[in-house]
Amino acid sequence: MEKILIIGCKNTMDDVCIGCSRCLVAFNRREGAFKQYEGKEAQVMGILSCGGCPGASIVTRLIQVKLWNMPLDERPTAIHVGPCISDHCPEADTIITKIQVKAGIPVIEGTHAYVPDKIFA
Repeated sequence: MEKILIIGCKNTMDDVCIGCSRCLVAFNRREGAFKQYEGKEAQVMGILSCGGCPGASIVTRLIQVKLWNMPLDERPTAIHVGPCISDHCPEADTIITKIQVKAGIPVIEGTHAYVPDKIFA
């Protein structure tokens, strides 16, 4: 079974996204970057923030995910980086590179594509 860890921007997760519902809706519907799990057994095992600008604690946070889940025998098989980082963060390249170097599992840029064309249309 695929175990998905979603990583998003701390500021966006705290101030903009409502419980990161768009990432979860996309996963449940197998839309956006989650389309690859269509017809497969997969679960979101967690949603993690980058730790805050400039993402200096992302590796430490990944280690915490590993340690906290060891007694549960749970570990992610893939990491999805939310658009709040991959599309909007000035530190995206650094954060994603750190994740790719240390994670040892596939790192996919993207979760959902639910962005309104116009705010007041």
